[in-house]
Amino acid sequence: MTNGVPAPEVLPPSLRAWLGPIAALAALVVVVLGVLYAGQGEPGRVDRWIVQPTADSVRAPWRHVALATDFLGEPAGAATLVTAAVTGCLLLRWPRAAVFVAAGAGVPVATATLLKHLVGRTIHGAGNLSYPSGHTAFLTALAIVAALLATGRLGLGRTVGTSLVLAAALAAGAAMGWAQVALGAHYPTDVLGGWCTALAVTPATAWLADRTADRLADRLADRTADRTVDRMADAD
Repeated sequence: MTNGVPAPEVLPPSLRAWLGPIAALAALVVVVLGVLYAGQGEPGRVDRWIVQPTADSVRAPWRHVALATDFLGEPAGAATLVTAAVTGCLLLRWPRAAVFVAAGAGVPVATATLLKHLVGRTIHGAGNLSYPSGHTAFLTALAIVAALLATGRLGLGRTVGTSLVLAAALAAGAAMGWAQVALGAHYPTDVLGGWCTALAVTPATAWLADRTADRLADRLADRTADRTVDRMADAD
C-alpha cells in the first residue's frame, strides 16, 4: 500500500503479452549461442567480423569511459547502484519494488555465472570463462527493472511501456557491451548472450516477485481476518 492506494505490480499486466514472447526468443538465442561456442577459446566468425576482441586497443579518452562503464558491473559498482535503487524504492514506500530491484539484478547475474560454467567458453586463457557476459547481463537487467517500475508507477500503456523497456535494455546493453569488447574482456557474442540473458530472466523474476508478494499479502489478510473473528467471538 502507498498512501492508502495499492502499490502497482512490478510486472505491469499490460506488458505481459509482449514481454513473454520477447523473453522466450531471448532465451532461445542464449541457448543457441551457448551450443555454438561451447568449449571454445577463440573468437567465432561473427566476432571477427565485428571486431578483433582480444586487441584491447581502445585509447584515451575512450578507454577511461570504458573503464568507468566496466566498473558499474564490478561488485563495488553494482552494489552501489543496487543499494541506491533499493533505497529509493523504500523511500517511496514500495517494498515490493525494493525486493524486485535486488532480485532483478541478482538473478540474471547468477544465471550468467551458471551458464559460464556450463558452456565453458574462454577468452585469454582457460581460466577466463566468457559466455555470457555477466557485466552486460547486470546492467541490462537493472535498466529493465527501472523501466518496468517506471511503467507501473506512471501507468504507461502497452506500447509506450514496452518501448521504454526495450530502449532501456538496448541502451544499457550497448554501453556495457561496447566497454567489454573494447577492453578485450569479452567477445561480441558473449555480450549478445549477456544481453539476451537479462531479457529472458528479468521479466520472469518480476512475475515471480509479484506472485510471491501477492501470496504473502493474502496470508496476512487471512490471519488478520481470523484474529478479528476470534476477537469478536471472545467479546460475545
